[in-house]
Amino acid sequence: MEVEEVQLDPKGFNLVLGQSHFIKTVEDVYEAIVSSSQSVKFGVAFCEASGELLIRYDGNDNECQKKAIEIAQKVAAGHFFAVVLRDAFPINVMEKLRAVPEVVSLFCATANPVQVIVAKTNQGRGVLGVVDGSPPKGVESEQDKEHRREFLRKIGYKR
Repeated sequence: MEVEEVQLDPKGFNLVLGQSHFIKTVEDVYEAIVSSSQSVKFGVAFCEASGELLIRYDGNDNECQKKAIEIAQKVAAGHFFAVVLRDAFPINVMEKLRAVPEVVSLFCATANPVQVIVAKTNQGRGVLGVVDGSPPKGVESEQDKEHRREFLRKIGYKR
């Protein structure tokens, strides 16, 4: 078995990376995201693990769709999917994504550079996990706490 790091840098997007199990994933993820918020701009790409072995995709934003396809091509693991969001945070869609019957697991939801750790075997490729962001530099101070609280209110997640 070989292990590979696939480097992804969202640059202006948010990513949700996960594993699913059926071709119906693309349509159900589309519906889940649209029902979460119709104003979310997104793309989704899903790597089939059998049959035609295609990358299936959908979305309502061409740039997000292209980015999702690019990620799926780089990771190239069976049943892997990537959701790329623009002008939205993953927290807006996570509950609905978790409720999609085909979704087996979510690896991460991030705007950080992320490394997808992929195992390559004789059968194919599979995601072992992700490295999301950087390690902590310390513990927040009172000033950091205040900044965190202000930020959450500034972006509308707290009143």
